[in-house]
Amino acid sequence: MISLLTLFVFPIWRITLIAPQYPDGVTMFIWINKLGGDSPGVLQNVNILNHYVGMKFIVADSIPELKYFPTIILIMGGLALLASLINRSWMYFGWGVIMVALAVAGIYDFYLWEYDYGHNLSPEAPIKIPGASFQPPLFGTKHILNFIAKSYPHLGGYFAGLAIFLAFAAWWIKTKMDKNENIDRNSIGNPVGNSLQTQA
Repeated sequence: MISLLTLFVFPIWRITLIAPQYPDGVTMFIWINKLGGDSPGVLQNVNILNHYVGMKFIVADSIPELKYFPTIILIMGGLALLASLINRSWMYFGWGVIMVALAVAGIYDFYLWEYDYGHNLSPEAPIKIPGASFQPPLFGTKHILNFIAKSYPHLGGYFAGLAIFLAFAAWWIKTKMDKNENIDRNSIGNPVGNSLQTQA
């Protein structure tokens, strides 16, 4: 649960744009509930870079996911706490499956967000290249004209992945423990059979 809730502390993802006018790059961070950068004015600089090729301005208030994702994460955090209190293997497994589904849905949503910004370009852009798109990479590095775009998970994303891993690890450990307890219980409940096996 703690690993999951770090999404409110650390960014999930980061996108860095490197261009001649920004040789050190400008990095935009994506949190579960906001957008920002490694220094003040980063979002404005990213929007300036995007303006040259006609991409829409990135405005946090226009992204509805930033409003309802926090609620989803809080619900999943509550379910994680409930699973640890009830301590049943199927609950750990179910929680992990739901988190994997949410992660896949979130990554796909992120792809659609990038696609929209990279393809729906303004006809008034200073730089116009017919048929070109400026979609940043979903994961990795991509050259876009004189830009280099880098897109990778950040601390929050890694901690969320750790939470999923720990859920499946808890499911596996709890399943083994339950199986061993059943074996021990059956052994205690059948002492005659055990004695015959020992004599044989």
